[in-house]
Amino acid sequence: MGRRVVAGDFARDSVNVVSTEGSLTLERGLALLQAVADAGGEAATISELADAIGASRAAVYRLLSPLVARGLVRRDGGKVRLGVAVLRLAERVVPQLREVARPVLRELAEKAGATAHLSVADGDQLESVAVVEPSWTNVHVVYRVGSRQPIGSGAAGMALRLRPGGRGWVASSTELQRGVTGLAAPVRGVPGLRASVGVVSLGPMDSGKVAPHVLEAAAALAEALR
Repeated sequence: MGRRVVAGDFARDSVNVVSTEGSLTLERGLALLQAVADAGGEAATISELADAIGASRAAVYRLLSPLVARGLVRRDGGKVRLGVAVLRLAERVVPQLREVARPVLRELAEKAGATAHLSVADGDQLESVAVVEPSWTNVHVVYRVGSRQPIGSGAAGMALRLRPGGRGWVASSTELQRGVTGLAAPVRGVPGLRASVGVVSLGPMDSGKVAPHVLEAAAALAEALR
């Protein structure tokens, strides 16, 4: 005998189809927003965005409409840029990122006996967004939240250029401040986030003892953010 089909089956199937289509549309919309962001300072064309997400130009136009309506992107003729609403979202991300990072940095600072920090890439600059000082040391480095440096300079910036599969941390000495040593590791596996976790101290640092703590902190933060 064939399977008996009742009205409820059609209803459930319809809900499943709508749910799947909605998920695909959301995924494509997010991919489009990411493609606009990946264009950096250059505005992306409709054709470039279509190629980036593997969709037709007509599909890109449809996906852009709700993003434009919410101010997440803006169209300038045939080109597309990020909208100011993205800035408002970013302002809300940093406080939440600090909240998640603080206990991880506290544990790192106490284990390493050095000032721990989380630094996040902003264009070609790196900004410290969370800092925790050790509680038991007599002397330690004061590292201000909001401090910025070029990516590629200092341990925190150099860590972002480390390739997966190699050594997972990098150290620098007196590069940004005379007498200060830094050691940092990248936070990997969090989509859209380019960041590093590190420590800074006065004088030499025993990398053999400190590096495992920094790597552990970077991995713990990545796990907490997933």
